[in-house]
Amino acid sequence: MYLEIKNLSVKLGEFHLKDINLKINEGEYVVLIGPTGSGKSVLLETIIGFYSSEEGIIKLNGNIINEIPPEDRGIGIVYQGNVLFPNMDVYENIAYGAKKKFSDEEIDEKIKKIAKKMKIEHIINRDINTLSGGEAQRTSLARTLIVEPKIILMDEPFSALDISTQEKLTSMIKVIVKEYKTTVLHVTHNFNDIWNLAEKVGVMKDGEIHQLDSVSEVFSKPKNNFVADFVGVKNIFEGCFIEKDLEKMIVQLKNGSIITSSDIGCLNRNEINLKEAENVLMAIRPENIIFSNEKFESSAKNQLKGKITEILESGPTILVSVDIDGVIFKGLLTKSSKEYLELKENKDVYISFKSLNVKILDSYNSVEH
Repeated sequence: MYLEIKNLSVKLGEFHLKDINLKINEGEYVVLIGPTGSGKSVLLETIIGFYSSEEGIIKLNGNIINEIPPEDRGIGIVYQGNVLFPNMDVYENIAYGAKKKFSDEEIDEKIKKIAKKMKIEHIINRDINTLSGGEAQRTSLARTLIVEPKIILMDEPFSALDISTQEKLTSMIKVIVKEYKTTVLHVTHNFNDIWNLAEKVGVMKDGEIHQLDSVSEVFSKPKNNFVADFVGVKNIFEGCFIEKDLEKMIVQLKNGSIITSSDIGCLNRNEINLKEAENVLMAIRPENIIFSNEKFESSAKNQLKGKITEILESGPTILVSVDIDGVIFKGLLTKSSKEYLELKENKDVYISFKSLNVKILDSYNSVEH
């Protein structure tokens, strides 16, 4: 394991990082998400050594680094606002951190190489104060990469840039970190960074990592209702367990509706040993809900009838809320589908969803939002 954090706790006034455990393989790209104030930046700055831990260890490439000064840890960090020296040009800024590690000739060769990759070779002698936001951030990234850090920590590096520049930088970073085989831990609020860059994603709240897993696992199989809500599941329901076999689980909602789940991962786990009438928590992503004006024959085991209570447009998609005997289901569909079905508020409609898309959360863990 390249970066390994065990039982890490940090106290800063009233804020507390609690029992953080994190493992990142060499060359892996991991993204951290969570609400503002959840401790993402504090975790990065503890890894690099700006904060000291009360408990736990940080290991990098097999070595414990808790007591090593930040400048000797071999870790680079890139912030939202580029931290460049205003009295130096682009070349001098990139070269600054490499002076202790390489000769002038090596630095010059490396700067030419990284500047070409970052597409800033044409501004290499420019004054920092004349740079655009994208140029400044590419300069900052180049300065971090040139020293060949063991790992790069990125704290919302693209959030201050316009969308077009964000997309260009994201594409560029994806290629460069792969070529340099760089290990990255990236904090963001932008879910596009997850889709475009991450191999794993961690979800934090109140100083704790609630889930760290592959992107598909976190978004399709959240471990508790906070994670489910944060990653946009929308439909999180408590119900009573009725029965289970090797192929399905039957759950009854508080309104009496019967829901069938074929969550294979859940059904195959030995620790899922529910008793009759025991509470379980289910999650259904809104894009997995199908709308129809009439009941129809389908492979989807779950079909329910309700009344539309709200229709919200969000860019190219429509979020439709349906009241089914007091329980609100939310589904996503395109504008053209909404028009074709002639959906409107107070209209009766059928919703259906496959049992495979009903995810049973790992435990009945009701985490406050």
